[in-house]
Amino acid sequence: MEKATFAAGCFWGVQLDLDKVEGVRSTVVGYCGGDLENPGYEQVCTGATGHAEAVEIIFDPGVVTFEELLDIFWRFHNPTTPDRQGPDYGSQYRSAIFYHSDQQKQAAEKSRALCDASDLWADPVVTEITPAGQFWPAEDYHQKYLEKRNIKISCH
Repeated sequence: MEKATFAAGCFWGVQLDLDKVEGVRSTVVGYCGGDLENPGYEQVCTGATGHAEAVEIIFDPGVVTFEELLDIFWRFHNPTTPDRQGPDYGSQYRSAIFYHSDQQKQAAEKSRALCDASDLWADPVVTEITPAGQFWPAEDYHQKYLEKRNIKISCH
């Protein structure tokens, strides 16, 4: 198993979309990329902690590769809007790939360049690619939030 961590706006929809991918074994929503230890949702929502709402993914690379997950990532959110996804805005909703190895960093940079050069999005891609650092799981009520409410279509 391998780990990937993506931020693409509201983590509820990201989790719902990624849970549908064959080869994804588990997902956890939480906070990554900030300075405060063990932040809570209310703190992250202020934008002052530097964290992004993110999803930590455990996947089987024999079924789905990191590169395939990146391809999915570019398609289920808008990576051209800084600090915004749809009606959600603020640095906690930024587009980011938090890499766990040099191989993931290289794959993410190559994938971002290919996405930016494609006709998938009219505007330049602004997704940050940064070391994963500490991931803080979100509160229990955020885990599988949409699934618990029998919502089958994400906000992405």
